[in-house]
Amino acid sequence: MSQSVEMTADAVLDASGLNCPEPVMMLHNKVRDLAGGAVLKVIATDPSTQRDIPKFCVFLGHELVDQQQDADIYLYWIRKKSE
Repeated sequence: MSQSVEMTADAVLDASGLNCPEPVMMLHNKVRDLAGGAVLKVIATDPSTQRDIPKFCVFLGHELVDQQQDADIYLYWIRKKSE
């Protein structure tokens, strides 16, 4: 994991053990339930999330605030776009 301080999150999505496309599908559903500006922490083990989650954020206008890797665990902090 990088040396940065871990961000706080308004909600957490644990997609550990799930493979593409499930983590992004779950992310899409979870983000819908959040208020604009809220931060979601995503925990994943599928390496393809390194490609898919940043693309998801760009496509839908959310901000990928940070992403980190700790061995085989991928962590993402996503700020939902303001509505």
